[in-house]
Amino acid sequence: MAPLPSLPKFLFPNPLPRTDFTLHNLPFGVFSRTGSSMPRPTIGVAIGDKILDMRVMAEKNLVPPYFADFYLNPFMMAGRQAWSEVRERLQQYLSDSHPSSLSHRPDVVKEAIVEQKDVTMHLPAVIGDYTDFYASKEHATNVGSIWRSKENPLLPNWVHLPVGYHGRASTIIPSGQPVIRPCGQMLPKDADKPVFGPSKVLDFELEMASFVGGEFVAGDPVPLDQARDKIFGLVLMNDWTARDIQKWEYQPLGPFLGKSFATAISPWVVTLDALEPFRCTAPEQDPEPLPHLRHRGVDFPSYDIKLEVAVKLEADHSPETICRTNLRYMYWTIFQQLTHHASNGCLMRAGDLLGTGTISGKEKSSFGSLLELTWAGSEPLRFSNGQERKFLEDGDEVVMTGYAEKGPIRVGFGECRNVVQPSRVRGEPVV
Repeated sequence: MAPLPSLPKFLFPNPLPRTDFTLHNLPFGVFSRTGSSMPRPTIGVAIGDKILDMRVMAEKNLVPPYFADFYLNPFMMAGRQAWSEVRERLQQYLSDSHPSSLSHRPDVVKEAIVEQKDVTMHLPAVIGDYTDFYASKEHATNVGSIWRSKENPLLPNWVHLPVGYHGRASTIIPSGQPVIRPCGQMLPKDADKPVFGPSKVLDFELEMASFVGGEFVAGDPVPLDQARDKIFGLVLMNDWTARDIQKWEYQPLGPFLGKSFATAISPWVVTLDALEPFRCTAPEQDPEPLPHLRHRGVDFPSYDIKLEVAVKLEADHSPETICRTNLRYMYWTIFQQLTHHASNGCLMRAGDLLGTGTISGKEKSSFGSLLELTWAGSEPLRFSNGQERKFLEDGDEVVMTGYAEKGPIRVGFGECRNVVQPSRVRGEPVV
């Protein structure tokens, strides 16, 4: 594992006492300037409470021309060497002491530095395909215990491959966009036929997701020892789930309408280079995976990223944390997920999104969904204002955060925040 880097002082004073977006981080995203007569998506880099406008930097010939694009796909396709070179160059531009520092270019600073409070964030890439995995052993065990059998909660294939399904890219939304309560079929308790209506059992799922990068050839696999070079970076992800719709429809083909209505991600993509100091050992895998999924000679195939979920019940109610977990608990690593996905020759493309699946730990406080935290509603959560929740109600806001920290180095992901709005479809009442 690489030693902690020694970084110069940031060029601009940061008013925040603690920021996710340090000079070590420099995550990439897409924004538009609020109030502009002709708003357009623009690639940016978060630093403190500001954004570096990469279109301006490209127009000044300070970064490659693909940063004049509307989205990150061309940069994602450029590959790991380009990602690392751009990040190093940006650290030089944004330091206060390097010869290339923007402190020597006030004209660039005036045009390229934007306040985060003055922008609207968008999805960072055009997402052609989205896949969600089911890679936390604790989560899969909990769900299997609730819905099937406590004696045999995992299906036989689970410990041999990262189980996944192809999701719906059209309903991936950025943090801040409301989530409309979905409608669908569900089977009421003790009923012998389903009904249609708004979901009564709306849940969040705390996940992270990988943005795929580089170039791929149809039919070619991605060997595990090359998978790291094919992952551009990570975001927070909330894979919203209607449990009552899901439970009725998921057998035998898996998730469908209970998932495809909304999947939210945080707007800033944190690169693997920024996360390098936080690599850590993944859980032991037993039985040993087949050779193509076996980490060989890699001591640190996971990342120590702390994750939290808070829920805000009312406008004057502060968000209350209900879950604390960590990416390092994931049984199947993000690299195994990509390698498995491409192992049949499936063509991956820059900008594809791979969700980890819900991230749960061994303790109840680390369970990454309300299905687990309330044990299917049998153990409601009680909040400081006296309200209880089995599942989410209209008006509830879910706030996910994540960060990695070691010594003076901090790398954060910002927020993935969405509020629940009432259903727009009228259906038969659910008994």
